[in-house]
Amino acid sequence: VQLQASGGGLVQAGGSLRLSCAASGRTFSSYVMGWFRQVPGKEREFVASISRSGGSTYYSDSVKGRFTISRDNGKNTVYLQMNSLKPEDTAVYYCAADTKDGSLWYRGPNGIDYWGKGTLVTVSS
Repeated sequence: VQLQASGGGLVQAGGSLRLSCAASGRTFSSYVMGWFRQVPGKEREFVASISRSGGSTYYSDSVKGRFTISRDNGKNTVYLQMNSLKPEDTAVYYCAADTKDGSLWYRGPNGIDYWGKGTLVTVSS
């Protein structure tokens, strides 16, 4: 599956952005989807994941309550709504797809099957 993320940009602290990730292929609904982020010099870190049906979602503690992940299987797209953004949310955000249960994604990026090119989110103070 090929993934294409979009929606990044520059926003002031407290603002909102919505990232989108469009997937190619007809098997989108068979994948758990999610987002990671990375800043230079640091490891890629888990942000959020969502089950195949969209019925279960998982978040890192740093974004819980501020970010919402969702998916539209009819449009082969996963979204990340980011509210109350903070400067520390500044990073390159990567869309990902895998068959591994979303509850396990917090363990990190190793073993994730598919990655999209990142989209840069910059939050100014």
